[in-house]
Amino acid sequence: MAVAVFQRHDLPMVLPANLHALDADALRQLLIAQDRELTWRQTKIDQLTHELSLHKRWRFGVKTERLPAEQAQLFEETVEADLAAMTEELEQLSGKPPAAKGQAKRKPLPPELPRTEIHHEPDSTTCACGCQMKRIGEDVAEKLDYTPGTFSVERHIRGKWACAQCETLVQAPVPAHVIDKGIPTTGLLAQVLVAKYQDHLPLYRQEGIFGRAGLAIPQSTLAQWVGQMGVQLQALVDALKAELLTFPVLHADETPVAMLDPGAGKTHRAYLWSYSIGAHDPVRAVIYDFADSRAGKHAQDFLGDWRGTLVCDDYSGYKALIAKGVTEAGCMAHARRKFFELQAHGQSQIAGEALERIAALYAIEQEARALDAEARQALRQTQAQPLLEDFKTWLLACRAKIPNGSSSAKAIDYTLKRWAALTHYLTDGRVPIDNNWIENQIRPIAIGRKNWLFAGSLRAGKRAAAIMSLIQSARLNGHEPYAYLKDVLTRLPTQPQSRIGELLPHRWRPEST
Repeated sequence: MAVAVFQRHDLPMVLPANLHALDADALRQLLIAQDRELTWRQTKIDQLTHELSLHKRWRFGVKTERLPAEQAQLFEETVEADLAAMTEELEQLSGKPPAAKGQAKRKPLPPELPRTEIHHEPDSTTCACGCQMKRIGEDVAEKLDYTPGTFSVERHIRGKWACAQCETLVQAPVPAHVIDKGIPTTGLLAQVLVAKYQDHLPLYRQEGIFGRAGLAIPQSTLAQWVGQMGVQLQALVDALKAELLTFPVLHADETPVAMLDPGAGKTHRAYLWSYSIGAHDPVRAVIYDFADSRAGKHAQDFLGDWRGTLVCDDYSGYKALIAKGVTEAGCMAHARRKFFELQAHGQSQIAGEALERIAALYAIEQEARALDAEARQALRQTQAQPLLEDFKTWLLACRAKIPNGSSSAKAIDYTLKRWAALTHYLTDGRVPIDNNWIENQIRPIAIGRKNWLFAGSLRAGKRAAAIMSLIQSARLNGHEPYAYLKDVLTRLPTQPQSRIGELLPHRWRPEST
């Protein structure tokens, strides 16, 4: 399998170590590349600055009383999360620490919460001059942790050691954290993300749950954490997408989601597109991509130059991809559904036999599931191909006896029209018979819609899609999402970019303690 390579523009620009040895032409190319990178960064900074200004106008200008109570609360948390995300991205692009905001000192955590002390001391307390240092004090930073129903506090204690002879002072460094100087532990952050994106609990409801546990964390604070985590985890989602696009067989599907138009105070239909690696592939991964419409350009933008076999339905948005060289594989379950609906409504005498013929094809797939791709293809060609040839002959004969426009005619016409795509799986053992695999991955989104009602903005939709991609991929690989996200958020700040792939759900292993 090819190794996925992708470029991160938000990382600091690094000059080559052999800069002094470069000739004039190499230096010229380096300058061109650096200039291109600076131009990209400045364009992105300008874009984010404008978007930030727009969101602030929404935050303080939109009359939330025009919205139903629950939608108003969801809108508030969305804007807070978006503002935090854009601020985080601007800081990454500019490479500058956030400016001091003159805010009041953070309130101490409640003294009644149980506390665990974690000591950080220098590796050596022997001074370079040979003297033994003495401990002269300590710095303490408290972080809020949470296990379901219970808050606790981690007290990180960093001792100060000094040499009386040469006045050298040493202290263990501040442990890297996904939110610099932030108060939440990675466990609390993982809890908020899993509750919001897997259990579909809006932040205002989480605020109430935390309040019952003894500390009501404001919805606005939770939203800021969510926005920051969305930015931090995006590198991992980008790496997962790059790897997904190295596989020869992919599934695709889409489902509608309402998205708020803050200026109008109402929603319009957006779409969550889903892509996954082939159902017969041992690697399990799914990527959700949020878009403001169902236009085929979104699938084209996501897949880019990928040219493999796409298992999809008959939606016209995929046709441009097929025209550009993507191979189409149809979904037998969609054809079956047409006949099932006929039988359920008692509108056709041929529906029962059609369903029996399709069931025979699925019985073969049950046997083929345990085989490798080559053996699966051989089994299909010897057992399924004769059944399909007979099925087509029977459909044509039935169609000749049925008047145009009838429900039975429509079901048969759909199957015959899609015949080449529906039978493509015969020629490639890596391709499944239907698209049920991706439809099962999109089902949790359909369930969640009932709780979170709508996406508060395009940015919020994309953030949700990214985090849900990691959560669902973790579940597909047998990981508990909370444990996965907690470990990944702990390791991300110190994980080299060259090893980011180790944190992908299908490769992740808990860090040994």
